[in-house]
Amino acid sequence: MQGLHLTADLAGCPRGSDLALPMFDPAALRALCVAAVDRSGLRMVGERFHGFAPEHGEPRGVTGVLLLAESHLAVHTWPEIGRVTLDVFVCQRHGDHAAAAHGLLEELIAAFAPERVERHALQRGATLAVEHSA
Repeated sequence: MQGLHLTADLAGCPRGSDLALPMFDPAALRALCVAAVDRSGLRMVGERFHGFAPEHGEPRGVTGVLLLAESHLAVHTWPEIGRVTLDVFVCQRHGDHAAAAHGLLEELIAAFAPERVERHALQRGATLAVEHSA
């Protein structure tokens, strides 16, 4: 199986503005992710979002996953330190979804308005030989 795995580590995300809401509100993060996936042309087939309880009066982060027909989107937020991690994986078995994956990642990066971003792209399964069973 071949696929494209994109990740982005975001730092310096605003903590005191409307942009911060998806960082600590599971419903807001879900709405952001679902809308971005819809615009990308990828297809959502399942979901799970979990908000962590506040600690010492400080809002805590959210972990969210959208299962996609093409694979998945995972988002983890840490509002207390202004960080977000994004993970988009799309398989390439039934078409090239690279442009959709890149577009999805870039839309989410823009939504969090980070000061710094570290991006990585990994081609998965490209060098594995195809095995046939008799």
